[in-house]
Amino acid sequence: MDRALRDSLQSGASTQSVIISVKPGYRDVLRQALRQHGDVIKSEHPLIDAVAVELHSVDVDELANQPWVESVAADSFVYSKANRTNSGFESIQNVEPSGSSTTLRNTLRTTLGLPSVAGPGTPTGATGVGVAIVDSGISPSDDFTGRIIGFYDFTKNGLPTPPFDDYGHGTHIAGLIGSSGKLSNYEYQGIAPDVHLVGLKVLDQNGRGRTSDVIKAIEYITANKDKLNVHIVNLSLGHPIYAPAKYDPLVQAVEKASAAGLIVITSAGNFGAKERTGDPGYTGITSPCNSPSAICVGSAMAKDTTTRDDDVVAPYSSRGPGWFDGVAKPDVLAPGHNLASDTSVSSYLYNLLQANHAQAKNGLPVLKLSGTSMAAAVTTGVVALMMQAHNQNLVSHQHKVLTPNLAKALLEYSAISLAGADYLTQGAGEINALGAIELAETIDTNKPLGSWWLGIGNLGSSLIGTQAYQWSRHVIWGDAVLTGNLVYVSNIVWGTGIVWGSVDDENIVWGTSVSADDENIVWGTSRVWGTN
Repeated sequence: MDRALRDSLQSGASTQSVIISVKPGYRDVLRQALRQHGDVIKSEHPLIDAVAVELHSVDVDELANQPWVESVAADSFVYSKANRTNSGFESIQNVEPSGSSTTLRNTLRTTLGLPSVAGPGTPTGATGVGVAIVDSGISPSDDFTGRIIGFYDFTKNGLPTPPFDDYGHGTHIAGLIGSSGKLSNYEYQGIAPDVHLVGLKVLDQNGRGRTSDVIKAIEYITANKDKLNVHIVNLSLGHPIYAPAKYDPLVQAVEKASAAGLIVITSAGNFGAKERTGDPGYTGITSPCNSPSAICVGSAMAKDTTTRDDDVVAPYSSRGPGWFDGVAKPDVLAPGHNLASDTSVSSYLYNLLQANHAQAKNGLPVLKLSGTSMAAAVTTGVVALMMQAHNQNLVSHQHKVLTPNLAKALLEYSAISLAGADYLTQGAGEINALGAIELAETIDTNKPLGSWWLGIGNLGSSLIGTQAYQWSRHVIWGDAVLTGNLVYVSNIVWGTGIVWGSVDDENIVWGTSVSADDENIVWGTSRVWGTN
């Protein structure tokens, strides 16, 4: 039983909205037990052997104690993660008012090492890369013409509908990932302006949704990833961590999606500052960013410049480790503060945040938001570019596809460290699109296990603007920080399975060797954070 459900039981309510997970093969047994007690099944979740139920409060303990039940968790509300001041998930992280559109967003692409506008010979996500955006929807416009290939409303049971976004968060995310920039005369172009998009609406007009609806969306995209040609999932939403990852239904759905080959990118949360004092606080990572397989992204402030010298961690960006399991998160940072992107002038956010309105030079309305939501969207766009660069060599080099583990490792290894920030604050550092794309394009994944993919050679630094920056050459894996100058072929970056240990039901053993000295990696046993 998770913490949210235990707290809810204290309210005295006659029923509880819960997600019950069972051992494989026991869902029929669960259904029978629920029918006998008159409890109402709301949705089935075969991907994680679970059922969402409106359960009588008096039945909770009896069900939780059945030997075939893995966990009983609250069907918690989830929220977008552009939403936060110190008062909680429901409020909005305001940004500095500005009537000018010539600030940070003009340097977003260049601070990542990309040209200000994608041109011939630069990756754009054009080679059939697909991104699923699980959020509040996408408002269609000429910035996405012909590239929203599917839209499903999971606030209404996954009904296929024309795209829309009554809240506005999902459209902002979609713009950062893949706006063509056409409407703003390319002033506000996304990171991967040619990707195709699938919208899965799970947040309502107020930016709130249920965990079970998010799981349904993840199940749908996992089952239909080949049909829809989707490779990457953006989850810029979540809820506080209420249970160990093994017993968190949302985390388990992310793990299943990752095991199916989908690269899942999540936002770390906006709980990086202590509520009363504003001082930096740790263990603020939210679910599902504590998923071992997810790429967990915190937010950096790029301060409207191309240079990395003035970049800092955004004070609201959640720090690790993850609660309960102690896993080292975030994995990386990305620019996420004061970012302008596409908006719908009829959406809730646009009308609520008058001070966040801005205009392109041609008069196009845009909206500026801050948060780890935005950072996750930027990272999603970069991963799309990495996938395109890697895929271009598939025929000539017979490469394996870019897997979730490899994408995470390349992002971390090529990241640029921020001075003065520890690993639980910045992960491996702030992402470096130029370096990650170079690695994804160059690395020879056709090599057999036990041989070198790539001798770094002249790689290991990237030119951002006019300055060369050294890569972190760190890989944050579980609670270990691995370093080295060479990329080694190992099961860890190709394997999709996670083996949960039996010592205390929380240890995770993943892969065999990833570092140059062949050391084994065990998650959850030795807490070695912030060391090399």
